[in-house]
Amino acid sequence: MTPDRWFVLVSGVALIGFIIWFFWMNRSLGVRASQASGDFQEAMILVKGGYTPDAIVVRAGKPVRLNFRREETASCSDKVIFADFNKSAELPTGKTVAVELLPKEPGEYPFTCPMGMFRGRLIVEG
Repeated sequence: MTPDRWFVLVSGVALIGFIIWFFWMNRSLGVRASQASGDFQEAMILVKGGYTPDAIVVRAGKPVRLNFRREETASCSDKVIFADFNKSAELPTGKTVAVELLPKEPGEYPFTCPMGMFRGRLIVEG
């Protein structure tokens, strides 16, 4: 093989590796929820092209209030689903919707849009 073909081959493999890392292996550490009134741990999540932040860290055994604010009109983002808690909420555009949960056990609990394109994690520490 000629040097230019080697360069194209190595560049292509490197690009594929970067795409795999960026979309499937790159995980954020998470944002710690703040302590709010009423003993709730609270966090604000912006819904626009995904969930920002997409990882929320909370303590087990204390109630959690996640405030979702949807700033787009994509049909996939109109609902959030917490399958492990058997909860979901409609997210109207431009409005803040609170979802209240009580995580009892430490672990990671995913939340998604109905199509699974937007993904987030609730990280519960003991």
